[in-house]
Amino acid sequence: MTKFNDTLLRAARGEKTEHTPVWYMRQAGRSQPEYRKLKEKYSLEEITHQPELCAYVTKLPVDQYNVDGAILYKDIVTPLVGIGVDVKIKAGVGPVISNPIRSRADIDRLGEFHAEEQVPYVLETIKILTQEQLNVPLIGFAGAPFTLASYMIEGGPSRSYNLTKSFMVSEPEAWQALMDKLGDMTIAYLKAQIAAGAKIVQVFDSWVGALHVADYRTFIKPTMTRIVSEVKKTGVPVITFGVGASHLVNEWHDLPVDVVGLDWRMQIREAEERGVTKPVQGNLDPTLLIADWNVLEKRAKDIIEQGVEHGAHIFNLGHGVFPDVQPATLKKLTELVHTYSAQLRK
Repeated sequence: MTKFNDTLLRAARGEKTEHTPVWYMRQAGRSQPEYRKLKEKYSLEEITHQPELCAYVTKLPVDQYNVDGAILYKDIVTPLVGIGVDVKIKAGVGPVISNPIRSRADIDRLGEFHAEEQVPYVLETIKILTQEQLNVPLIGFAGAPFTLASYMIEGGPSRSYNLTKSFMVSEPEAWQALMDKLGDMTIAYLKAQIAAGAKIVQVFDSWVGALHVADYRTFIKPTMTRIVSEVKKTGVPVITFGVGASHLVNEWHDLPVDVVGLDWRMQIREAEERGVTKPVQGNLDPTLLIADWNVLEKRAKDIIEQGVEHGAHIFNLGHGVFPDVQPATLKKLTELVHTYSAQLRK
């Protein structure tokens, strides 16, 4: 078997690497013709419930692009079913919840999460990948409590999060009860992924950028601190990431995370000026993946240079790969990140 590539893990721990490691959020899925062919026959839920098939989808971008990590193919709402949330992934919409949270009683009805009983197919997929197939780290992940709560309260995706934010400030005790439930679930879920073989994990707080810093500090940060502190006891690095949340970068840096994820709205150099000294991840605007190569190359090189200057950097996108992106572009970009960063590090 090929030698295990631990570059991603070393970068996450702030250690020196020969090149900048790279992986892409949503690298497994919509932009790949092999995946689109599968989707003609199977839904997302059907793929994730078949470990061999899910492992194939997860590993595909590692084989195609030569990235330094594999991100487990699944949705952030996957564990919610286990605690009693009636959620379905609706094509073209996203997660849709038929029993949204409207009161403290709704929260009290939520059950406990037991990964081995409720998501055994996720754990089996991880075992297949880490014990038999991958020569790079498998990245486990979970949705963060605010983002999960926003789906649970709004009933699906939202642009404004009006119901969620109103519930948060109007019903602080009920909100905390929900955070406690989701915090427990997230800890158990990530620990189970790690026990099955995940070598690094990312907490996606995709929509937390909708919050003011003071509200984040009051209503979210204590639960995030508890989650990360508990998961860190396993010895596995933790990455945090959100979209449109540059104003929260110092709050994230203050968490016991190993890596601070950045979207494209804040340059690495700017984050450093704001006091971010931990390893960073990011942060190419994914839109540039369909721009002319000379434009993409220039922007990517600038990010690589800033990352090398920072000291510990994992190259990624500022959000996920979208369907219009050509796999050949991601392969070429990965090669650029590896070769250019290696030149800069000599």
